[in-house]
Amino acid sequence: MTDVDVLIAGAGPVGLTAAVELRRRGVGCRVIDRLAAPMPYAKAVGIQPRTLELWESAGVLARALDAATPMLGQLVFVNGQQVARMEMTLPPEVPYGFMALPQYETERLLAERLTELGGHVERGVELVSFEQDADGVTAVLRGPDGESRVRAGYLVGCDGAHSVVRKGLGLSFEGGAFEDQYMLGDVEVDWHQPASYGIRSMHQVDGHTDDVLVAIPLPGLRRYRMSMLVPDELAAPPGGVEHGFTSGPAPELRHIQAVLDRLAPEPTRASRLRWSSVFRISHRIVDSYGRGRVFVAGDAAHIHPPTGAQGMNTGIQDAVDLAWRLATAVSGRAADGLLDSYDAERRPVGEEVVGRTVRHAQEGFADDDPATMILREAQLLVAYPGSPVVGEGADADALKGGPRAGQRAPDCRGLRRASVAFGVRLHELLDGRGHTLLLYADDPGQLTDLTAAAAATLDAAGDLVEVRLVLAGESDIPDEVGDGLLDGVSVPVVRDAAGEFRAAYGAMGGCCYLVRPDGQVGFRAGHARADELTAHLARIVAPAPG
Repeated sequence: MTDVDVLIAGAGPVGLTAAVELRRRGVGCRVIDRLAAPMPYAKAVGIQPRTLELWESAGVLARALDAATPMLGQLVFVNGQQVARMEMTLPPEVPYGFMALPQYETERLLAERLTELGGHVERGVELVSFEQDADGVTAVLRGPDGESRVRAGYLVGCDGAHSVVRKGLGLSFEGGAFEDQYMLGDVEVDWHQPASYGIRSMHQVDGHTDDVLVAIPLPGLRRYRMSMLVPDELAAPPGGVEHGFTSGPAPELRHIQAVLDRLAPEPTRASRLRWSSVFRISHRIVDSYGRGRVFVAGDAAHIHPPTGAQGMNTGIQDAVDLAWRLATAVSGRAADGLLDSYDAERRPVGEEVVGRTVRHAQEGFADDDPATMILREAQLLVAYPGSPVVGEGADADALKGGPRAGQRAPDCRGLRRASVAFGVRLHELLDGRGHTLLLYADDPGQLTDLTAAAAATLDAAGDLVEVRLVLAGESDIPDEVGDGLLDGVSVPVVRDAAGEFRAAYGAMGGCCYLVRPDGQVGFRAGHARADELTAHLARIVAPAPG
């Protein structure tokens, strides 16, 4: 017997995301955090387009768009002269751009969504220790009323760089620390630089940077989170905190003004210092994202330089990737190896992010292809080609130009649905709590095989999957065909009126794509076959008892 399905240690953006994803699938979870109140810091501020897609599915997007400010690009200055202007422009089929939002606001929005789903955060409660066995995890907690024990089905450590969960699992955390120390400050300035653009200003001697200012726009008039090298008087002594905020004196407005006097692209005065801190940076990654019934995500699994605003967004994707697996396991329907595939998918991503951000921190972005760089920083290129739980049909190569198994399922516009006056987007049709099987037809003769594939999919996965039929724009197949496709099940039908689905997916008549809850392609085939879909789903869903 367990007290709760999943215990989550840590109520930052990663832990809150895990809780939201579990609760919207009906999974009971308990979220604890040792802090009595959220930290009022704009620590992580960049929100990537891929995160916004996931927030759309989770019901967080609208309030995030209201609270955030757009990030349109970056201006680069060297020795007082502008040397580059980077526009953060994405292809037109990507629905959302880059945004900036203080971390405390991200946490507030996610906590509000968790409350709507019937959950809450227990503040001032910390994880002391835990033990696991074949049936669950027994954790010792310490709170205002002393110590207590809780029995959970699973434990997820979202408890940061100094994770108790990681240490309790005995995971290694290999890497190193940068020698430089930095200070952060949330301030307003009176300069006239373009709104919604970041500023990177450097002083160089013979091509070597010896002083730097980075300013990221925040919501509010000329408000920025600024980072810069720390002055000697504020530097933490050696041997202290290797990653995160130090415990020494906080920078004052005069310290930030001194850097602006040296490096600002124009004379300016800083004011309204909301908070500040000295921090250090390390780069480390665990040797495994989980063992048995215990897992780690976010900074508990990987830490690295903040270059490109990758850390929090990578952690949010960790949580989404893990949560749908845990929900399947809690329901008793997870195939053997499904939970293990979390490490197989996410640890290579973490390794790539750590390596890339270290390289960019040391060498900059100059050698990167601009178009690829923007897509990669937007986290739209994250893929799991070697995952044991993705696959392709024997004729998948007949699909020309579409996403391969393990890649992000692209959005597309111009889909038409009966009784809806305006075109709809594909991502609007993906529930996100379960898998979605997309069937494509341009000729009535394809419906027999598509029907068999749909029936086999529902037999194998039941309510863990939804089926949708996409009709070619020029096809004479009536929209009403969805009502009679399956016995007792009405299959929603949309028409690819603008041809964008066919272009984005390389679709051919009779093909199929299985989109996972995290918005990645789990399986694809040039011709949907019942036996191939059933075999693929056996990697994810256990056979029904009896």
